[in-house]
Amino acid sequence: MQTTLPALPLAEGPDAERRLWLAATGTAGAAAAMATAVPFISTLAPSERARALGAAVEVDIGDIPPGGLKTVEWRGKPVWVMRRTPEMLAALQGQEAQLADPQSDKAQQPESARNPGRSLRPELFVAVGICTHLGCSPTAVPAGSPNPSVGPAWQGGFFCPCHGSTFDLAGRVFKNKPAPTNLEVPPYRYLSDSRIVIGEETA
Repeated sequence: MQTTLPALPLAEGPDAERRLWLAATGTAGAAAAMATAVPFISTLAPSERARALGAAVEVDIGDIPPGGLKTVEWRGKPVWVMRRTPEMLAALQGQEAQLADPQSDKAQQPESARNPGRSLRPELFVAVGICTHLGCSPTAVPAGSPNPSVGPAWQGGFFCPCHGSTFDLAGRVFKNKPAPTNLEVPPYRYLSDSRIVIGEETA
């Protein structure tokens, strides 16, 4: 950045010389302050990486089969997009007594997804794939799994192998588990029947 200093008036005598000196130092100080401020202000602007991490992510959901799960990245976090089958939706019923927060009173989802399935549409479940205990990544475990950690009555959901927290197919945590809250549901909205955008909530 180039700064042009104003021309200083010609003057004579001791007082005039003093005024000339004060004007010169004041102008130079102002120019130096401006030169310093411009780079400093530019550092306050978010970097390209920071903008990218906060940007919304568009996801094609048309290729997710019934019962299938796709993982995408949003803000540096894994986000699951699962297409639930009618059987998986039916498994969400009747488990309320076993869940720590069946109604999601501790909000971990946008207002538009405040319902039993914690979703905008029943069949599509979107959640941040990070355990709310210590940040481990749970895995999807289908109903009837031989995994002894989830028990014989397991209806399907997510299991965190780090400390044993279990979540149902709506990301609701079961009682007496280390995870204190349900899985987070990020803001998202539908662009069409085959595409959603994560990071923007339905108006």
